[in-house]
Amino acid sequence: MEEAVYDKIARQYRRSKQLPFRIWVERYTLLRLCGKIEGLSVLDLACGEGTYTRLLQSHGATLTHGIDVSGEMIALAQAMEVAYPLGCHYAIEDVGKLQKLGDYDLALGIFLLNYARSAEELLRFVRAAFVNLRPGGRFIGLNDNPMQRLFDDERYRKYGLLRTGQRRLREGNPIHYTLLCEDEAFGFDNYYLAPSTYENAFREAGFVDFRWQGPFLDPAVTQQAFWMTFMSFPPIIGFSARKPATP
Repeated sequence: MEEAVYDKIARQYRRSKQLPFRIWVERYTLLRLCGKIEGLSVLDLACGEGTYTRLLQSHGATLTHGIDVSGEMIALAQAMEVAYPLGCHYAIEDVGKLQKLGDYDLALGIFLLNYARSAEELLRFVRAAFVNLRPGGRFIGLNDNPMQRLFDDERYRKYGLLRTGQRRLREGNPIHYTLLCEDEAFGFDNYYLAPSTYENAFREAGFVDFRWQGPFLDPAVTQQAFWMTFMSFPPIIGFSARKPATP
C-alpha cells in the first residue's frame, strides 16, 4: 500500500465518510455484517482515520485496535481519540508485513484487500487477519466489487463518486475512484483481482465460509428510488469469512 498517497488525502478521506453512500450503504452494510458487537475485541486493519474503529467501540466492543500504514491517518485517529476518548488504540503498521498482535474476535478489512495488486499480496493481507484471530473469529469487510464492470458511468455521480477502469480487466489493473465532496474532489486507485483469486486466497490462508455479501441499503432511507442504480450496479460489496474453531 502507498502510504504517501493517503498522507496527502487523509483529511479529504475523513470528510468523505459523510457522503450519503458511505452512511446509508457502507456503514449499514458493515454493521449488518458485524452482527452483535458488544463484548468483542476488534482489530481494524487499514483503519484510516479511525471512523469505523470508533463506530464499533461505540457499539460496545471491549477492545478496538486500529492499524494503518499512513502516519497522517493514524495522527487524525489519535487526535480524535484525545478530543473524544472512547478507548480506541492506534498504531502505524503495514498490513502486508503484520505479525501477530493478539487473538481478536473480529478483524475488519474496510477497503483493504482491493489494494492488493497480485494474488501474492492479497494472500499476505488475508493471512494477517487470520493469524490475529482467535479460533472461531471472523474476518469481515468491504471491497471494490470485482463482479461489477460498470465503469465511467455518470449515474454514480449523484452518489458522490465516479469509478473508472478498463472494460476488459486483467489481474492487477487499476480501478480509479474519484470521491466528490461538495466543493472538492480527490481520487485514488484500487486494483482488480478476479473473484476466484479472492476465494483462493481465503482458502489458502485457512479461512472457511468465505462469501460475498451485500451491499445492503439502510431501510431507514426514505428515498429508496434514488438508490436504484447504486444497488442494481453496486461498485462496492461486503465479504465475510471465519477462522475454524479447531485446527
